Amino acid sequence: MLTDRDLTVGTLLSVFRWRVGLTWALILSETALTVLIPLFIGFAIDGLLTEVFQPFFYLGALLIALILIGVIRRIYDTRVYGNIRVELGKALAFRFSNLPISSLNARIGMGRELADFMEETLPSAIAGVVQFVASGILLFYFSPTLALSACVVLFGMISVYTLFHSTFWRWNRALNEQVEQQVRILEQRSDRPAHVHFNRLRQFEVKLSDTEAVLYGTIFVLLIGLVLFNLWFATQHLSVTPGAIFSIVSYSWEFAEAALALPVTLQSWSRLSEITTRLDRSNGTAQPRT
Repeated sequence: MLTDRDLTVGTLLSVFRWRVGLTWALILSETALTVLIPLFIGFAIDGLLTEVFQPFFYLGALLIALILIGVIRRIYDTRVYGNIRVELGKALAFRFSNLPISSLNARIGMGRELADFMEETLPSAIAGVVQFVASGILLFYFSPTLALSACVVLFGMISVYTLFHSTFWRWNRALNEQVEQQVRILEQRSDRPAHVHFNRLRQFEVKLSDTEAVLYGTIFVLLIGLVLFNLWFATQHLSVTPGAIFSIVSYSWEFAEAALALPVTLQSWSRLSEITTRLDRSNGTAQPRT
């Protein structure tokens, strides 16, 4: 099924398009209901304060529907992406059968990261886009200033990430090169090479972690600024109900969470770009894909 194809996320989406398409439909349904929760909570708050209970019951029905769709999606996802991992493993074992077992083992493990990306990161990105757009629209509904502040923060996040992309790619390449040597080194059954190998793995993982910490620290400063500004603006410059203020703060935070999915996805893509380059060759040095 995958033997004669480039092993990329695009290939997997094409080959398994109907099964993955159903998971995406469930994700979109789940996300749409999630986006409505702060709005319905705001309605419920205002309704309960005036002894009107209908919005409260609507909120309960919305939450029950969200739980049902979420459970169904997770049960289905496990089966779909499990099958994709099986097909990836078979294709990689055939394609790199001439490599040393150390490199073959490592590349099969790396190939599984493509399925992991599709199962975990890509759905979060899809949900993030929906949340981002919906939150921006609803913030604009309350006040254009709220939506403008959110867009400024998003632009700042993208600008920050572009400064880190090449660094993530470089350290992921070094880490993957070292992982490919693991079985060969362990076969030597010598303490010194194993010690050096594991220290190198630790070194590369620390470099990646430190880079990630600086990136997310910077991004979280921007997101906290967004939430605090919108809370201040809503209470000081808008004539709205307590329920509406809750909705504004909630959608500001949802916008922040959705925007955060962007650098997470881009960071994962930086790693996958190195992996897919590696899976398309039998030897040589990988170069970054743009």
